[in-house]
Parts: sequence; structure tokens; C-alpha cells
Amino acid sequence: MGNQQVSIIAVNAGDIASLNQAKYLLEKLPWKSLGEVEGKAAYKLSDARMWIFDNGILFEDNIDKRWLNCTGEVVKEVIFPSRHAAASGKPSLTLHPIGVPHLEKGEQPKFGGKAGHAPPPSTRLASWWKMLQNNTKDTELANRFELTLEVTHHGPWLEVPAMFIEIGSTEQDWPNTDAAELLSEIIAEGMALNGGASIGLWDPVSNAEELVLVTLGGGHYAPRANKLAALEGVWLGHMLATYALPFVKPEDENKSPGGTWQQAIDSAINATRQAFPNGKVVCSMDKKAFRGWQRQAIRDYLLQESIPLLTTKQIIEVVGK
Repeated sequence: MGNQQVSIIAVNAGDIASLNQAKYLLEKLPWKSLGEVEGKAAYKLSDARMWIFDNGILFEDNIDKRWLNCTGEVVKEVIFPSRHAAASGKPSLTLHPIGVPHLEKGEQPKFGGKAGHAPPPSTRLASWWKMLQNNTKDTELANRFELTLEVTHHGPWLEVPAMFIEIGSTEQDWPNTDAAELLSEIIAEGMALNGGASIGLWDPVSNAEELVLVTLGGGHYAPRANKLAALEGVWLGHMLATYALPFVKPEDENKSPGGTWQQAIDSAINATRQAFPNGKVVCSMDKKAFRGWQRQAIRDYLLQESIPLLTTKQIIEVVGK
């Protein structure tokens, strides 16, 4: 198949929300079967590939390398259509990057991934978030589903930009075909599967110095990122919830706090820089999500690492909106 660069849509056949999104894509567009790759059904359409895993996806590490080994094609990104489970049970449509950068290295992550690390975030996050909001406006789905980004969490591990696009949050919602159809349309339009231009791919030359946001603190449903990533001119990288910045208070207040918070920030920033070469990577912090000494530690660390920490107001000024 040669050294073509391809995008993979990784489908979990054991997940009805994932399978329904794949079904719509397969029905509406002229995919060609590739037979089986690693014993799993695979399809191609221009530079997109669909790869169907039997059951479960969070522990399917190195999808990018495995595809390359089997086909000779270089994977540039992986998109995961999926279901979303939440204790709240609120019906929701979500997008999120992946990784477990806050876990102690060597730990066994409960939901996959490589402890202490995060893959590069998909550069499409902010633009597809805008599409999700626009495409659900004035539809029945807008009344039924909450739209939200989620923070960086869970596996699998890979080394190319990745994103989950999900229907949540309970067994009642997962089979919703209207939601699956809407998300499949975002995937098709975003990846230019029906012609047109791809939406949300970063260009290191034409997008150089544009603002790329990493958010620090807040809950699992990324309220700060939801608001800021809706602005024109803002690209979105990793989002770390308060729980993903674990602090241990030092006994001597002149010392830096313990915990894996620095590791989590480093991992999130480095992975975001990898996804957005020549981008202006900045952080935005939810001040209310931290105690005073934690906020100060974050500020000092970002200053030491020369990473700008901007307020919402400053971000709005930078992008001129």
C-alpha cells in the first residue's frame, strides 16, 4: 500500500455508540474493503482508514505502529468514535483528548494508557467543538443532549494525535441513532470524507504562532475549555482537571510541593507542542479550583518553564474576539 499518510477511525464493535457512528459512515460514503488487518475488518476511503476492533479499545495500545507494521502506511492521527459513561447519567455529546499524565510512572492505569504520559491531542478538538455546537443548534438533539468537552483521560497509548468523539452517558443514550448520525457527519465533514477541505488540521507554517490552549484545573467537564475553545482563533490542546494535578503540601513552605502535578503539566505541554509545531502554547488556570499555595506553585513553575499563563480576558485580547 506504500508510504501514504493516513488517518484511522478506530471503531469498537462491542460499543453500540461506536458501531452506529461507523455504520452511518460506511452506509453514506463509498468505502472500499481492505479485507482484514490483524484479523480485523478494515476499509479505506481516500486517505482515511476504518479499523474495527472486536471488543474494547482502551487497552489497544500502539494502533499507529500496528497499522504501519501491517500495511506500510504511516498513521498521522486516530479518531475514536465511542460511548461515554458517567455516573451523573446526563445525556451528553463530548469530545476529548487522551492520556493519564498524572499517574505515577510504572503504575497500571485502570482505564488504559501509559502512566505519566499523554499522546499528542488531536489538533481538531477546537474546530470540531465549534462544529458540534453549530450542527446541533436548532435540532431536537440540542434539547436532549448536553454538549461538552471532557478533560484528558484514559487510554489507549499511541504516539500520534488522538481524540474521542462520544455519545453519553447511559445505556439509554448509547444506541441513539440521531446522535450517532450527527457525530458521523462531523467526522465525515471534519475529515473531508465527502470532498471539501479537512477541518482542524494544523499547518506548522500557515498556523505558526497561533494560540494553542492548555487548561489547568476544574472538573471533568472542562467548563473553561468549553468557553475558550468556542472562540475563533483558539486551538485546543490538553485539558487537565484538578484531579489530574495531584499536590502534596510541603512541610516547609519554601519548598516546591510534592505529587505528580509537575509531571502532568510537563507531559501535557510537551504532547501539545508535538501536535502543534510552531504554535504559541499557553496555559489558562481555573483559580477557584486550587488553594493559594497550589496556584502559586503552578505560577512559579510555568514562569520557570517560560510558558505564558493567561487569563480569559487576555486570551480574548490575543485572538481579537
